[in-house]
Formats: sequence, C-alpha cells, structure tokens
Amino acid sequence: MSKKISGLVIVGGGTAGWLSAGVIAAEHAISQNANQEHGDQQDNQFQLTLIESPDIKTIGVGEGTWPSMRTTLNKMGLSETDFIRECTASFKQGTEFSGWTTGENDNYTHPFTAPQGYNETNLAPHWQELQGRPRFDQAVSHQSVLFPDSRAPKQISTPEYAGTVNYGYHLDAAKFAEFLRKHCVEKLGVKHIKANVIAVNSAENGDIASVTTDSSGAIEGDLFIDCSGSRALLLGEHYRVPLRSKKQFLFNDTALAAQVPYVNPDDPIASCTLSTAQTAGWIWDIGLPSRRGTGHVYSSAHNSQENATAELLSYIERTAGAQAAADAEPRKINFDPGHRAEFWHKNCVAIGMSAGFIEPLEASALILVELSSNMIAEQLPANREMMDLVAKRFNDKFLYRWDRIIDFLKLHYILNRRQDQYWRDHLDPSSIPDSLQELIALWKYQGPWHRDTNHTDEMFPSASFQYVLYGMNFETNPSTTIRRSDRLGREAAVNLFQKNAKQRRELEMAMPTNRQLIEKINTYGLQKI
Repeated sequence: MSKKISGLVIVGGGTAGWLSAGVIAAEHAISQNANQEHGDQQDNQFQLTLIESPDIKTIGVGEGTWPSMRTTLNKMGLSETDFIRECTASFKQGTEFSGWTTGENDNYTHPFTAPQGYNETNLAPHWQELQGRPRFDQAVSHQSVLFPDSRAPKQISTPEYAGTVNYGYHLDAAKFAEFLRKHCVEKLGVKHIKANVIAVNSAENGDIASVTTDSSGAIEGDLFIDCSGSRALLLGEHYRVPLRSKKQFLFNDTALAAQVPYVNPDDPIASCTLSTAQTAGWIWDIGLPSRRGTGHVYSSAHNSQENATAELLSYIERTAGAQAAADAEPRKINFDPGHRAEFWHKNCVAIGMSAGFIEPLEASALILVELSSNMIAEQLPANREMMDLVAKRFNDKFLYRWDRIIDFLKLHYILNRRQDQYWRDHLDPSSIPDSLQELIALWKYQGPWHRDTNHTDEMFPSASFQYVLYGMNFETNPSTTIRRSDRLGREAAVNLFQKNAKQRRELEMAMPTNRQLIEKINTYGLQKI
C-alpha cells in the first residue's frame, strides 16, 4: 500500500506561509481530533512544519482582503476581536476608483455587497433607462453610502464575523503574519523552524525528499509547499518551472510604497481602498487605525521613478500635508507580472508570490493564498499515487483563475477615455486578452449577469463586472424586441430602486464610523457567535 501523505513542509513564512499553514493545519487538526475520539490512532500522524528564514522580513506596507477572509479566520479558530486588535486591522467594504475614466474628477465604487435583489433581478438594464441616470453603484447598492463618511459595516452589538453589509479587512501584513504564527504554533501544532534552506534534495523519482537547512539539518516531507516569495526556491529554482509573463496585458511592474501618518489621531479611517489614477499607473491608499499604507504602482516603460515619486509625494501632501510628504521615504518594489506555467509539480506546490503576482489592484494576492491552501486542505492526496491526479486538478483550476484575474483587472483599464500614453496603450487590441474582447463584444448587447458564471466558485461574480463596467459608463444596448421578462423585471426594478434608496438613508444613520467601531472593539470586544 502506498505511503499516506502525512508530512507537509512549508518553505517560507510571511502572510502566504502562515496563512497556508493555518488553513491546512486547522482542517487536519479537526480530522485528528475526530480520529482520536473514535480510537483510530493509525491516521493520527499528520505533521506540518514551516521553515522560515530569520533573515527575511515581511513587507508591512498594508494589505487588503476579500470578505472570504472572515470565513478563513473563523475556520482557523481565531477571534475577530483579537485579529483587529493585534493586527491593527480595519474594515474594508470595497474599492473607490478616482480618475480612471477621464481623469477629470470622475469616480465610482466597487462595493462588496451585490446589487439589490441580484439573485432574481438584473437592475443594470433598468438603471440605463432612468432619467438623469444616477451613478450605478449608488442606484443599485446601499453599501456605497457608507464610503464618503468612512462608516463601518456593522455595530458593536453585531457578533464576530457577522455584518450588516459584506466586508473584508485592511491589515498590517507584518503584524498579521506574526498573529498567524503564534496561533499556528500554539493552537494548531505547527512545527516552526527558523533556518535558511541551503539545498533541495531529490528522491529517485524526482520528488523532493528533503530540504537541508543551515541550522536544523535535513527536513523530510511528503508534500512541500513553496511560499518563498518571488524567488520561488522550490518550484522556480529547483524545478525550473518558468514564469509566464503577462506584461503584454497588464503593464505595471514597479511600486513605491510608503507609510503615512494621520494629520490628527481621530482622522477618519477609510471604509474602502482608495485607488487614484495617475499618468502611468495608480496610487493605493489603505486606512489602518494608526496610519495609512500608501503606494504608487506604475509601468516603468511609461514612467520614470523620479516622476512616479513626485506624483506619490504630491498625493501625500494633498491628503496628509506637506510635513508628511517631506517625511515620506518611499520604498521601491520591482515585480515581473505573471504566473508559473504550473503551480503543482511532482510533490511541490507554490502558493503566494512563488506562484505569481500581477499587481495589487482588487487585492487578488491574498485570496489566491486562501483558495490555494483551502484546496490543498480539502483535497490533500491520500497517498503519492493520488498526488498527480490532485496536482492536475489544482493546475487546471488555478490556470483558469489566473486567466480570470487578468480579464477582470484588464477590464479596469480598457474603458478609459484618458489621453496619457499609458492609458492609450491599454486600449490597443493586442494588449487585451481574446477572452475579454469576446466578453466586451457580448456585453454591448447583453450585460453580465448569472449566465456569465461558468463555475460555482468563480473568483469574480458577475456583479463585480457590472460595478466596473457601468461605473465607467459602459453602454449595453439590448435587442429592441420586447420580452415578457423585460416587463416583469421593470416592475421589480422600480421597487428595488426605491428599496435601495430607503436602505441607504437608514444605513447612513445607523452605522458608526470605522474609527468609532474599532475603538469600541479595542475597549469592549465583539460578541462571540
């Protein structure tokens, strides 16, 4: 009988390593407990080891998550109160885009809550018929009313991980990694080794048999997870799995990151990620309780570091004052936008930047870590013979997901009417994936809705495509044929628009600000579910 897969080794810490460790260990710790209760000691051999270099520090620029992080943290047995306190986290409810369409004070939002009645009624075509057409997000979503005044998605009386509207988080990446490490080691039984990997040792069949470290000798395993960042020590350097560049579609390859203080300690904490377009890229602004994480991501082929720095400092001066701009020390980060040709090769699978990175738009990095580690946890091969089948399923799934990410991110760029060369180049058909060109052609006559969902676990629901399309004033011109469903949908739409307007007023009055809620959580904590 083939040997059971029971020894997992993660190479690399940081957010990707410790989040993967937590997801996998939590799933299999439950299995261990169940086996012990039933007296089955044979299967109780699962061991997860994480090897973390003492010489590499987590880049703590501030990160955004999707709402899925709430489920992930809850499954791991973490308290939301502890998470918010220890990671200086705040609530993220979506993204606000400024200047992406014309560069002339235009803006729209992509909130995390779907439009009113989305399961039964598609409001987009009826919104296009409204007189004096309001902004799409404001007409169909009550959540966007919370953004201007930096309001929270819940009240202090709302239990942990529950919300009045959908939300994710903004967090300090360095503090988050340490928070996860402590929980994984103390509560989930993860073995932590601080050492540098200096050699990768192969078995006869080409698998990785062990890795040699500088201070703890050889570490054996049945499955190795590469979380070593863009270096990709195992999948890239050892197995030579190439990186597929996607720079022909998404041009950004450089970021300048800076931490910015609040002017006053009681300044508002933004409810969403702020994304402000620049001449050859965009600036992100993430609000944490103690500071803001700000940065400029841009294309080095379209902009110089000197000019990009000047744009970032100008933004900081405008939003935080001259002293903050003078004190800012932007850190340059280079990246090659793309992903590995495959993510699981033999007994090695890459997660995080080892697998790839495109750009920080729409916070797709951490969701890929969540999805990857969840699939490994749920479909951990029973033995080596089954591993190749699971690896094929994993590769197929994530190649599709990366293509979907590229389509969605590129969509943000191809509807612009700006005159800068960078934005003009994004409109070149050769820079637009065929799959996205087909969708745009289709959406001219029938907008995105449930028919566009090919999988039950799509990363981006059709509602997300609607928020971007119609936020940037895309026009869908349906057939002039009058259908019965159109008439019935129009009647429902009128009621939903009215319901949304009413809920917006009620929500704005009821919700505290982000800062007010976080201060109460720090003082009193949230109720357990």
